[in-house]
Amino acid sequence: MAQEDFDELVETFEFLDDWEDRYRHVIDMGKAMPPLEDELRVPATKVDGCASQVWLVSRVDGQGAGATLQFRGTSDAMIVRGLIAVLVALYSGRNAVEILSIDAAAELGKLGLNDHLSAQRSNGLRAMVARIQETAARVAAT
Repeated sequence: MAQEDFDELVETFEFLDDWEDRYRHVIDMGKAMPPLEDELRVPATKVDGCASQVWLVSRVDGQGAGATLQFRGTSDAMIVRGLIAVLVALYSGRNAVEILSIDAAAELGKLGLNDHLSAQRSNGLRAMVARIQETAARVAAT
C-alpha cells in the first residue's frame, strides 16, 4: 500500500505544473493528517536537526526484518507537517528491510522537492529520513 500511496503522490505532482500548487498540495496533505496526541510529543520522539519542532512516532507490527512499520508525526510548521505526510506516504506500511533499501533522495527527487526547499527545510527532511531509517534498522536487528 505504501508504494501505491507514494506513486499516486508522484502522479499528482506530475499533474501540478506550478511549484506553488505543489507546495499547497504538500500543506494540504499535512492538514489532512490526524493530530499527534500531546503525550507523544516528548523528547524521545522529537527529531533533532529540524528548524521547526518535529515529532515522529512509529508503530511496529511484528519482529525483525519483516516487521511492518507505520509512522505518524506532526510539526509546528505547516510545510513541515506536509513533508511528514510525504514521508508517511513513502515509508508507512513497509517492512524494515524495504525501508532501509529506499533511496529517499531519489524518491523525493521525483517530487522535485530538492529544488524548492530551503537549506534548513532540506536539512530537516534529511533528519526525519534518518530517524525513520534508524528506527527501521533497530527493528530489523531485533
